[in-house]
Amino acid sequence: MSIDPVSKPRTKPAEERRDELMRSAERLFMEKGLEQTTIEEITAAAGVAKGSFYLHFSSKADVLLALRARFVQGVLDGIVAAVAERQQTDWRGKLAAWSTACATGYLDAAGLHHLAFVAEPPATREGLSRNILIDHLSELLAGGAGRDAWSVNDPGFTAVFLFNALHGVVNQPIGETPADRAKLLRKIEAHFLRALGLASGID
Repeated sequence: MSIDPVSKPRTKPAEERRDELMRSAERLFMEKGLEQTTIEEITAAAGVAKGSFYLHFSSKADVLLALRARFVQGVLDGIVAAVAERQQTDWRGKLAAWSTACATGYLDAAGLHHLAFVAEPPATREGLSRNILIDHLSELLAGGAGRDAWSVNDPGFTAVFLFNALHGVVNQPIGETPADRAKLLRKIEAHFLRALGLASGID
């Protein structure tokens, strides 16, 4: 009679373990703040040994950098998906989709954005003049200009201008109802379109 070997627990992939640490840190940072949260609390919440933390991060500040990057990438993923749903030649629709998806990404993750960029602001403000969202918008503006969808002399400058306008608006207090959000998204879209000399459809 053979005896089945005892199954060993499977080790989680590194990316999954890293994600668990980030999710635990995000929750604790939002509840207690970066300085008040300890690495021991993060690892305990993630169910890992303290030493595992240093396989993925060098410090709590390093985790915060990763949370910032994940936030921005998440917003960009939503933008790319929304723009891709538009017809190839529908530049007006692409621009409208860009503005709505970007604003929605910020609103949906307002808590994480506040934690990563407001409560613990970056050392410099470079992110407001150069980031992957601005780069994507600049490419969209240049593409539309190349197809005579609108006239833009400096897509990079215009992208920074529009992004910072949107960024400022979504960081302001708004009503909590779906109607309040819908109204804000319509206004943001209208201003993006008007900035490119396009009809907004809103009086």
